[in-house]
Amino acid sequence: MECAGKGSGTRCLGPPRKRCGRCGAVAYCSASHQISHWKEHREECDRLEQQMKRLDLLNDFPFTFSQEATVQINEKQESRCSFLSKRGIHQVGMWICECCCGASITSFNYSRPENNTWNFSSILCPCRGPSSPIAKSLSSWKDYYEWRCIPLCSPVALLLHWPLTLYHAIQISGLGSLTFEVSKLCIHYLGPEKELLQLAVFGELRALFPGVHVHIELIGPAVPQHRDGDKIDLYSYAHCIEEDCTCKSENESTSCGIGTRISSAVTLQLHRGFYHDRFRDISKNSFPHLVIAPNAGIAAYSSWLPTIVCL
Repeated sequence: MECAGKGSGTRCLGPPRKRCGRCGAVAYCSASHQISHWKEHREECDRLEQQMKRLDLLNDFPFTFSQEATVQINEKQESRCSFLSKRGIHQVGMWICECCCGASITSFNYSRPENNTWNFSSILCPCRGPSSPIAKSLSSWKDYYEWRCIPLCSPVALLLHWPLTLYHAIQISGLGSLTFEVSKLCIHYLGPEKELLQLAVFGELRALFPGVHVHIELIGPAVPQHRDGDKIDLYSYAHCIEEDCTCKSENESTSCGIGTRISSAVTLQLHRGFYHDRFRDISKNSFPHLVIAPNAGIAAYSSWLPTIVCL
């Protein structure tokens, strides 16, 4: 989430940790940006307040959160930092932005092996291909965990909700049946933020759509300038920490599951900017079967309004 007052004349003072006390839907880096943005936000505040009162509807969306894997956090028995620390994953690799301690996207190097591993043993994470094909459409985390033979105590759902949300969107949009007919599925993914620090988890789409080349264009202002245009091939799953696990030997030419192999089943390309500014150029070579914006709060930001109109 970016500061709602970004671009109001002064530079942001830090991450947006101060939410609107009324609606709670937007956040600001400082009180001054909140005050300067009020003229724009006041027209949307009432509507957003009503929407935020219906957060329980998120429970109807099967792959948003996993209560089984994060019951301590959901029931406020402990902080997220404590939850992650007890499992040895606090501020580590792909987990680095899963708490309020913060992380810098611009300084993150996703080509380093430690930044593309689960930091768990193989029994707790999907580091290899599934032992059996999907027998039915997955409709819950329980279905997914059972299919991937992972115990419900594993917190991997905290990161896997990105690819599983894509899977669910493809199913409910009717594109699920299309995957049996096409060899390539193109997705435009809008507004990525911390996903940029967890790109390796999108390799799970290989298991969810076997035999299909899934290509994802990730477009948003959070993409660092020096990453604009980067192409990434995911030809294996995010690895476990076991040195002798077969997930390490799937491809020996490069490390950490990210490289440049043409035959990979999942490819990503990063684009800095807003979708309405980049759509024409990106679509010339990559017209989408699906456009998705997982951050439902983008409607609260005026900078995203042209994108909503574009869609």
